[in-house]
Amino acid sequence: AGEQPRPQIFSRFRRDLEKVEIRPYDFKRPERISKDQMRALHTLHEAFARSFGASMSGFLRTIVEVKVAHTEQMTYSEFIAGLPNPTSFNLIDCAPLEGRICLEVSPLIIYPIIDRLLGGTNRDLFVPQRPMTLIETRLIQKILHRGMTALSEAWEGLRKIDFSLGEMESNPQLVQIVPPNEVVVVIGFELKLVNRAGTMSLCIPFNTVEPIMEDLSAQSWFAADKGRAGPQYEASIERNLGRAELEIEAILAETHMTVSDLRNLEVGDLILTERSSSAPVQVNIEGRPKYLATLGQYKGQRALCIDGPVKQSD
Repeated sequence: AGEQPRPQIFSRFRRDLEKVEIRPYDFKRPERISKDQMRALHTLHEAFARSFGASMSGFLRTIVEVKVAHTEQMTYSEFIAGLPNPTSFNLIDCAPLEGRICLEVSPLIIYPIIDRLLGGTNRDLFVPQRPMTLIETRLIQKILHRGMTALSEAWEGLRKIDFSLGEMESNPQLVQIVPPNEVVVVIGFELKLVNRAGTMSLCIPFNTVEPIMEDLSAQSWFAADKGRAGPQYEASIERNLGRAELEIEAILAETHMTVSDLRNLEVGDLILTERSSSAPVQVNIEGRPKYLATLGQYKGQRALCIDGPVKQSD
């Protein structure tokens, strides 16, 4: 009975509109995706960027840094208008979702990657303004296939989607996966390869991911993220990391020597250290102290018997 009447925006009579929230709305750029869903997409593709960067670093044998630069929604025509020509414009199938998404990779990072694959140093690299040749396309597809694997893994916590590489085009104006005024989400990435850098853009049409947009709400996203920390997920991590190779070294002793003593060393000279021959040997894993061991022999080979982990007092 004591409820106050709700304020009305449209009325024949003038009312106090101070408590009414009025926001500008641009009909040319409709926002169909909530801020929570945009944040979830940003977080999801940060995981993709880390995985893709690690995969490329191992494949190219150099450090490749990939990070999300921005996440925004716009119309498809605005996205296409901001792309260079020529570029690497790749269509991606995303079964079981209908429709397609697209991935654009700047030539500024495409050709340094190709140069690295062919044994170059990127020092005096010239970036040509032309479509890629068939050989260059085949080389860059090896990188993009790794990106599809990383993208599928990143989306797996939300929905199992099989991302696969489709056609590749150099002129983005010739490809129209959705109407020009259709809303798309564009995730922009920055790629750094030693002394070279470039951009990459992932374009996701709203009508393609609309069936799973409700799963991108904040609560569903965090719930899905917690569910991944189960025993089967830990077993998968342990199984995959179990094949990783580590460098092990044993430090018998360390000492200091002057340059003049080093120059005067001859065959048969002895180098004395302050360490006892019966003292434990320090075992390093990837350069970090990990274990203490006893030096010995096993089946005619030099061997180490692990005594225990290195303690802070050691």
